Amino acid sequence: MVVKLSPMNLRGWMTGAAVVAAGLAAAGGALPSEAQPSRVHPVARTVRAEPVVLELFTAQGCAGCPDADRMVEEVADASGVIVLTYGVDYWDYLGWPDTFARPEFAERQHAYRQALQLRSVSTPQVVIDGHRQVSGTRPPELRQAIDEESSRRIFPPEIEFRADGDRVGVGSGRPPRGGADVVAVTYTPGLQSVVIDRGDNRGQTVHQLNVVRDVTRLGDWTGRSTLFDLPPVLEDGDAVVVMIQARSDHRILTAARR
Repeated sequence: MVVKLSPMNLRGWMTGAAVVAAGLAAAGGALPSEAQPSRVHPVARTVRAEPVVLELFTAQGCAGCPDADRMVEEVADASGVIVLTYGVDYWDYLGWPDTFARPEFAERQHAYRQALQLRSVSTPQVVIDGHRQVSGTRPPELRQAIDEESSRRIFPPEIEFRADGDRVGVGSGRPPRGGADVVAVTYTPGLQSVVIDRGDNRGQTVHQLNVVRDVTRLGDWTGRSTLFDLPPVLEDGDAVVVMIQARSDHRILTAARR
């Protein structure tokens, strides 16, 4: 409905506005005008509704990897960031067999190479939400990518762990073209330190955060609400991250940790 003001009503409205302006001026306030620039400052702290998953592919025998280990440790405390560290075994030839590496972790990295259309794999490598990658030695680029990816998700399915701790529910939603997998990643929370006595990092102590122990595919997510059994805990204190991951391009639609 459109309200039309008569000249009398218009004069009354203008008089009322002047009274309000005078009251604000007396209280020490000021009405904004076009000549006054806005003084709104951006909020420095980013609040993320959905977590961003950082998957670091690293090796204890890789000379450049300790810097990447420290870099992800710096961003791990940020709101809504999940860091997972995968040890890869193809650096073992330098003389130090990685104590956390498993062949399937290197296979996961190669799968990302194909999905991201990269010529080759590199170490260290950080894959963000399965959707993009950055070098493991560029902190500003990593922080920018985290902020950008956190705003990309739109109405992802909900993930809810059952009270018994043995099952997880995935809510309904629109599945990506080609379908999606429900993946459980078992890891040991916190830092672990390993003394290296051979290879390029001989004499150093490397510190690795949230070291992955196992990756298990729980089943398909077709867009309907579904309940999945979680894998058994490998060791006391281990934690689990459940991810909904597109099968075609490996994008992580959403994730949650128990």
